[in-house]
Amino acid sequence: MTRLDVHDHDRGSAGFLYTYPVVSRRARGVSVGINLNPNNACNWRCVYCQVPDLAFGSGPEIDLERLERELDELLTLVLSPGWMLANVPEGMQRLNDVALSGNGEPTSSPSFHDTIERIGRVLARRNLLGKVRLVLITNGSLVHKPEVLSGISALAGMNGEVWFKVDSATEDGQRRTNSIALGVERTRANLELAARAAPTWIQTCVFARDGKAPTPKEQRAYLEFVGDLARRGVPLRGVLLYGLARTSCQPEARELARLPAEWLENFANEIRTRGLEVRVDP
Repeated sequence: MTRLDVHDHDRGSAGFLYTYPVVSRRARGVSVGINLNPNNACNWRCVYCQVPDLAFGSGPEIDLERLERELDELLTLVLSPGWMLANVPEGMQRLNDVALSGNGEPTSSPSFHDTIERIGRVLARRNLLGKVRLVLITNGSLVHKPEVLSGISALAGMNGEVWFKVDSATEDGQRRTNSIALGVERTRANLELAARAAPTWIQTCVFARDGKAPTPKEQRAYLEFVGDLARRGVPLRGVLLYGLARTSCQPEARELARLPAEWLENFANEIRTRGLEVRVDP
């Protein structure tokens, strides 16, 4: 295995189909990833996505026995003496979470709920249930479906939390960034459902496009969106605000660039004035 790096989240680094280790800026440690989209299919196409050969679609049926076995084997590897020292940068040498993420939208897999149960079984056998966080990284577009919401509720009972993508609070911004038009009201409604079912963070990627930061209109819409949620008492944990760390594999890659850390921090302060905690990873 090559040494892990925040700039490379190779899903095949451990030689497994469904599981992989990464070091994550937002996790601030090692995250054991669960890939429910090995077919590289997603119902969104974010312009900053690092998945090659991304296709529109849903996650497939999962071989749950294989997934459980791979997770058990990878945890054995990650927790073995000396593995962190050999493979993980200093300051990140700890197991932070098991994360449902991967190469597409994990909640689109028909095996989503069953996967959460399997993860719980593995963690319980290792006496890690409740000690290692379980994270769902999602675009939130399917949260209103009963089977997805049921899975999120199960996740909440396992020391779980949701990271819910909101890159834009305008329909035009959603189309330009995520290649969809989910609509702001659907985004708001699904976010509320998630936040009332499990501890939930908004995760927002910000970047320059064609040399320009998000427009004042985009910034105002976003601030109004999060401010409304805070005023109405929606129980959000806060906002994970982050910039680009890895190279996009989408056609728009050349248009994208990192914003200065100062820009992110200034925008984070604007969000904080609306009543939400913000963690920044430039």
